[in-house]
Amino acid sequence: MISEKSMARLEAHLSPIGGEDTVAQAGRKILLQNFVKIAQNEEGSRAGEDIEFVHDMRVATRRTRSAVRVFDPYLKGKALAPYTKAIRKTARRLGRVRDLDVMIADLTAYQAELEGAPAEAIKSIIELLIVKRDNAREKLVSWFDSKKYRDFSKKYAQFLLDDGKGVVEPDSLIEPHQVRHVAPLMIYDALAAVRAYDVVIADADFETLHALRVAFKRLRYTIDSFKDVLGTTATAYIDEIKAMQDYLGRLNDVVVAHERLEELGKLTAEQIAARDAYLAKLEQEANERVTNFIQEAWEPFNKRVVQSKLSNAILALR
Repeated sequence: MISEKSMARLEAHLSPIGGEDTVAQAGRKILLQNFVKIAQNEEGSRAGEDIEFVHDMRVATRRTRSAVRVFDPYLKGKALAPYTKAIRKTARRLGRVRDLDVMIADLTAYQAELEGAPAEAIKSIIELLIVKRDNAREKLVSWFDSKKYRDFSKKYAQFLLDDGKGVVEPDSLIEPHQVRHVAPLMIYDALAAVRAYDVVIADADFETLHALRVAFKRLRYTIDSFKDVLGTTATAYIDEIKAMQDYLGRLNDVVVAHERLEELGKLTAEQIAARDAYLAKLEQEANERVTNFIQEAWEPFNKRVVQSKLSNAILALR
C-alpha cells in the first residue's frame, strides 16, 4: 500500500483542469485523480467488508485506461506504456471480484422471493459463489502485495508528479493544443462512436448492445474528464448516459451469470433447476429490454432536449 506520506503528496498535487491547460497537462491531472482514487480504495478492497471499495477502485482503473487511450498521443514515445500492463492486470483482478460481488447480491435478492427447496438451492449456489469470490479476493490481495505492483505504484506516482515528463510540445502556438481547443473534438468523437450505432440499432443483438454499452461508457468517461471546464448541464447529460448504461447493463448481467454459474462445475438436480429458473428470469428481462430499447431508451436519448445539454455544456469552454 502507498504510505501516508506518499498519499499526502499525491493529494496535495491534485488540481482542477483549466481551459488553458495543454491536453498533456490535463491528461496528467486526470490520471493523477484516478490514481489517487485507486490508492484510496486499496485498503477497503483488501478487507472486503464493503463491496463498494472494489467497485470504486475498478471504476478508477477503467477511467485510467480510458484516459490512456485519449491522452497517450499527447505524450512522447508512449510514455504511459510501462504502466498500462499493471493497470490492466489490476482491472482484471478487481473485475473478477466485482462480478461475483454483484452476482451474489443479485442472487440473494432473488432468493428472498423464493420459498422451500428452490430458496435452499439458491442459498447453496450463493455459498459456492462466495468461496469463488473469496478466492478471487485472495488473488487480488496477492497482486497488491507483489513486488511488481509495488514497483508500478511507486514509478507511476513519480511519473504523474513530474509535470513535464514525456510531454509532446506543439509545433507552433496556433496548433490546437489546449483543453479549450481539443476537448470538444474528443467529446464529439466519443459521441460519434455512440451515434454510429443508429444504422444497426433496429436489428441489434446482445453482442451489439454490449458494444454500445462500452461506447457509452467511454463517452461518459471522456465528458467526466473535462467536467471541470464544461458548463453545469454536463452533469445532467452524464446522468442521461448513466441511465443508458443501467438499461443496457442488465444484458451484460445475463452473459456474466452464465459464465460464472457454468464455472461452478457439477451441481445437484435441485441446484440445476434453481439455476436455470434464475437464468430464465434474467433472460426474460433482458429480452424485454432488447425489444423495448429503441422506444424506451435510444430515441429519448437522441432527442434534441437531451443532446442540447451536451452542446450547452461545451459552449461554456472559453
